[in-house]
Parts: sequence; C-alpha cells; structure tokens
Amino acid sequence: MPIKLAVPNKGRLNERSLEMLKRAGLEVETGSDRLLFASVKNGNFSILFLRAQDIVRFVQTGAVDAGITGWDLVLENGNDVELVKEMGFGRCRLSVAVPAASGIKTVADVPNGSRVATSFPNMTKKFFEEQGKEVEIAVISGAAEVMPRMGVADFITDLVSSGSTLKSNNLQEIAVIAESQAVLIASKNLDEEQLKELQELASALESVEIAEHKKYLMADVPVDSLAEVRSFLPGIDGPTVMNIAGRDDVVAIHVVVDKSQIYSTVNKLKKLGASGILIVPIDRMVP
Repeated sequence: MPIKLAVPNKGRLNERSLEMLKRAGLEVETGSDRLLFASVKNGNFSILFLRAQDIVRFVQTGAVDAGITGWDLVLENGNDVELVKEMGFGRCRLSVAVPAASGIKTVADVPNGSRVATSFPNMTKKFFEEQGKEVEIAVISGAAEVMPRMGVADFITDLVSSGSTLKSNNLQEIAVIAESQAVLIASKNLDEEQLKELQELASALESVEIAEHKKYLMADVPVDSLAEVRSFLPGIDGPTVMNIAGRDDVVAIHVVVDKSQIYSTVNKLKKLGASGILIVPIDRMVP
C-alpha cells in the first residue's frame, strides 16, 4: 500500500515541497490546483494536499503516514510524531514583538496582565509561564501585526522571517520563542518497510538540498595551466580530466563547484586561457 504523504495545499511550502519531491525523482501528477490528491507514477507514495496546520494532527492520528509542514506547527500542536528530516526551507522564527514606542526592551519589562495576540497560544502560554510572566492570550487568525494598533492587544507573538512586516507596523522583536523551518514528519505507527521507504525519500531530499548549493562546470583547459587549475578547483575528489581527440595542448575538465564560487572561478579559468566554459545545474548530489 502506498505511503500517504501530506503536503501543504497552498503557499510557498506547497510550491517548494513539490519542487523538491520532483527534483528528488518522483513523477508527481498534480492536475488541477484544487485537487485533493496527486498520484506518483514511479514511487510508493500517494500525495494529499492539506492545510499546513492540519497536517500535524493527521499524522498524529494516523490518517496520513507522513507529511511536510512547519516545525512551528509541530511544536504548537504537540510533537507526538517522528521528525524524519529538516527540509532546509521555510525558515522563520516565532517571536515576541512589541510596539516600538512601548519602552519594552526585554521580556522582563512586560507588565503582568498584558494582553498578547497570537495564532500560537500553546507555545506563547508556555513561554511566558517559563519567564514567570502572567499574560492574557487573545487567540487570533490572520494579521497579528495590526492588533496592537487596533487596541486588541498590547503586543503579539508571530512568525517572523525578514522582520520587514514588523517594522512597517512599528513593532520590534524582543525575544525569540522558537526557530522553525519546513520538516518531514511521520507517524509513530509506521511499520519497518514504510519507515525504510520514508528514510529513502529523506535521503533523496537531502541530495536535492546539497545539490542546490552546487553547480557542474565543464571547460577546455590548456594542459600547461592544469596544475594551477587543480589548485583552485578541488571539486569533490578533484576535477575529472579527459583528453580531447586530436588535441595534445588542451584537456576537458568536469568539476562540481560551490555556487558562491562560480563567478570567481570562471574569471580565473578565462585568465588561464580556458574556453568552452559551461555551467549547468545539478538536480541531485548523493554523498
């Protein structure tokens, strides 16, 4: 029976999750944007599109076998699931933010009895209890950042990425409750075969993540410059060097390069007389 894998039904987590699954080699047929299910032609998986906040509960109850969602939602809704893999995208943090004009600089400055608006009541309550603070929690959904200005709350806890939304609403962070990113989670009731299949998927996704920071570079390099090329292009185990038919003065090199080094590497190669430089993306890179 296929493993039922839940994926967020919209937003950046949806797009990025599907992209990584496809780059891992799964042939996912999504069909209509409103489709609840997607078939996988070449793997033992079936995909369901659910709200990100519901995925934890569905995995916990065993309605689905595994899912991709935010770690913040796992922490908020109880972590009675297996963490299989941190996905490396969707990074954010749940932070305490106060009006810039409030004079509050740290959690210690928060007066007891303050009202905090949040979509994360469980994590917020636990955090302030651990800080020895008594606060009143107003559970909301939607734009928390406008709540202080509307008089609904004195301050908020909310997910923050760049912080630009807070600044535009004259709010400032004073504490981080938890760091978050997209994660692959699984039910604790999976059998040995299902768990093995899911670990293989996690390994494939890991190879996609590694490849995103690399590029595959090919170039024709003068033989006289090969030693110098090797000095700044170590690659994984050194560049692959191949003879070119009919040429004794030039060899072809193939090498994996960090994405951040591509610009300087190409410039160095050109100065050494390299030609036919080709740079291509890598879908997967298995260590």
